Amino acid sequence: MAATPTPILLANARVIDPANGIDEQGSVLLVDGRIAAAGATALNQGAPEGAQVIDVAGAVVAPGLIDIGVTVGEPGGEHRETLASASQAAAAGGVTTIVTSPQTDPVIDDPALVDFVLRRARDTAVVNVHPLAALTKQLGGEEMSEIGLLREAGAVGFSNGHRSVTHSGMMRRLLTYARDFDALVMHHTEDPDLAGAGVINESLAASWKGLPSSPREAEIIMVERDLRLAALTRGRYHAQTVSCADSAVAVGRAKGKGLDVTCGISINHLTLNENDIGPYRTFFKMSPPLRSEEERLAMVAALADGTIDVIISNHDPQDVETKRHPFAEAADGAIGLETLLAAGLRLVHAGEVPLSTLLAAMTCNPARRLGLPGGSLATGAPADIVVFDPDRPWVLDKARIRSRSKNTPFEDARFSGQVLQTIVAGRIVSS
Repeated sequence: MAATPTPILLANARVIDPANGIDEQGSVLLVDGRIAAAGATALNQGAPEGAQVIDVAGAVVAPGLIDIGVTVGEPGGEHRETLASASQAAAAGGVTTIVTSPQTDPVIDDPALVDFVLRRARDTAVVNVHPLAALTKQLGGEEMSEIGLLREAGAVGFSNGHRSVTHSGMMRRLLTYARDFDALVMHHTEDPDLAGAGVINESLAASWKGLPSSPREAEIIMVERDLRLAALTRGRYHAQTVSCADSAVAVGRAKGKGLDVTCGISINHLTLNENDIGPYRTFFKMSPPLRSEEERLAMVAALADGTIDVIISNHDPQDVETKRHPFAEAADGAIGLETLLAAGLRLVHAGEVPLSTLLAAMTCNPARRLGLPGGSLATGAPADIVVFDPDRPWVLDKARIRSRSKNTPFEDARFSGQVLQTIVAGRIVSS
C-alpha cells in the first residue's frame, strides 16, 4: 500500500479553476492526495506541519489536464507505445488523466481486457488511466459489444476507435442500449464510402499535390446522421473529432434542442491547417485530415463560443515502419500528449481563446462528460495538478520526447508556455 503523500503547498500562484470560476492570485494546498484549499484564501488555514512549500513564482496552478482521446499500443503494439510510456508523456505535458482507445490488439471488447488495462495501468502508469471499450465486436460495426458488462468492468465510455459505424440501424441500437446503461457513445465521424481513398482534405491544395482527397461532407453527413439518431433514441452522444464549421453548427443546433450531445476536436485541427503538410510530410497525415485555414478559424471560434466542448491530443503513436512511406501509403496519426497544452496556448497568445476557456475544454468539460474524478480544484477533489508558465519559451526537441514513437507534427516547433510540474494524487510525477 502506497504511503500517504507529504502535504504540498503551492504558493504565490495564479490559481485557475474553470469548474468553479476561479482565476486569482493565491495558493493551493494538497493534503492526503486531495485538494484541501485553493485560491486567495488558501493560506488562511496555514500549511500543515512538515508540508513541502513550493513557491511557483507566479506560475499558473490549474487542475491537471484530462485527455479523452489517447491511443496506446498496449496490448499488442507495445513497440509503438505502452501504458507506462504514454503515462510518462502525459505527465510531461501536464496531463494527469488519459482515456484510452479500444483500438488495440486484441480489441478492448471483453470485460477481461478492460480489467487488464486497469491492472496494467495501476502497476505501470504514473497518471490516471481509464479505458474506453469497443462499441462493436472487433470494431467491425456489425455486432454490438456487451455494453452493460463492459461498463460494469470499468469502461468509462464506448467508441469504435478510428472506424465509423456506417450501418444506421446498428448505430440506433447502440445509442439505445448505451442510454439504458447511462453510457456515452463516442464516435469517429467519417463516412468511409464518401471519403474513399482520400488522404488529404479536398481542396485546391490536394489538386496541386496530386493526392486523392476526402470531401468535408464525409464528416458532415456522418455528424448530421448521428445527431438525428441521438434525437430519435435520446441517447448520450459525443462526436470525437469534428473539424468542419458545418459539423459544429449541427452540434450547436442539436444542443439548442436539448439533446444530450457534445463534440470534441483535436489540438492539431485548432492549430494546424492543410498547408502545414508542406512537401508531403507524413507526420501531418491524420484522420480527419487537416482542413483549410478558414475551417481552422471557424473551429477556433466554435471553441470560444462553447459549441466545441472538449480538446483532445488525438495521441496516436506510429513507428517509422508505418510513417516512412509515400504520403498516400503512410499510416494516419500523430502523437500529442506532450504538446497538448503548449499548442493550445498558441490560441491564447493570439487572443483567439481565453485561457479559462482553453483549460475548461481540457479539464472540467471532459471530466463531466465521462463522469471522471478530477478536473477541478474544489475542496476534496483529487490532487491532480498542473503547474505551468504560460509565457516561458521552449523548443520541442525530438530527442527528449517521452513517447516511444516520435511522429509529432511539432518537431522543432517554438512554443510559449511550458509545464513546470505535474502532480497526481498529491505526488509530483514530473518536474
